[in-house]
Amino acid sequence: VHFTVFYRGFDSSPSIMPVEFISPEGLRLDGRRFNELRKVSCKLGVVSKADGSAYVEQGNTKAIVTVYGPREVIRKAQAEHDRAIINCEFGMASFSAMHRKKSGRPDRRGIEMARLIQQTFEAVVMTQLFPRTQIDIFVQILQSDGGQLGACMNATTLALIDAGVPMRDYVCSVHAGCIENTPLLDINHQESMAHGPDMPVAVLPRSGKICLIQMDAR
Repeated sequence: VHFTVFYRGFDSSPSIMPVEFISPEGLRLDGRRFNELRKVSCKLGVVSKADGSAYVEQGNTKAIVTVYGPREVIRKAQAEHDRAIINCEFGMASFSAMHRKKSGRPDRRGIEMARLIQQTFEAVVMTQLFPRTQIDIFVQILQSDGGQLGACMNATTLALIDAGVPMRDYVCSVHAGCIENTPLLDINHQESMAHGPDMPVAVLPRSGKICLIQMDAR
């Protein structure tokens, strides 16, 4: 399977290089087969001042999540008498990707990522145990190489576990893609740029239910 990708050199002149995403032996650019995950590593309690925190690496994608709460609602008007509210903020370090991101307000993609994380965990966290409180989740991408939402979901699950927040089930997430009718598990940045679908999926392993599925196509 061959795709043509344009690379721009230092002289600003475009050059054309063919990229073979899947070799005749069935291997991807990083040596994995179509159904293999990237290496995953994680660490809990990385931020001592937070109630819970976790650091996750999925391949070259690196995410850190901190959790504060349940704690008293800061804005009393937002309090819910029968449950806790969950807030989520998402950000990407300016050095996290090849193209540096300007600091400041989160972009539309960042707002969407925060909304998806918030809605997913509102359905999983046992918020009814903590009425009139709030749980704040802060998500930061330190290095981006595809599968950001999945890494953030997994890091959020671990950070909530570290904080001792009760959940009905764990959230486990990964991205899937497809290049020329070949399904690929846990796609990286290069594969996500191959003009195929990028589909993050989050499941609850105990119940086997899917709590998030979304497809983006370039």
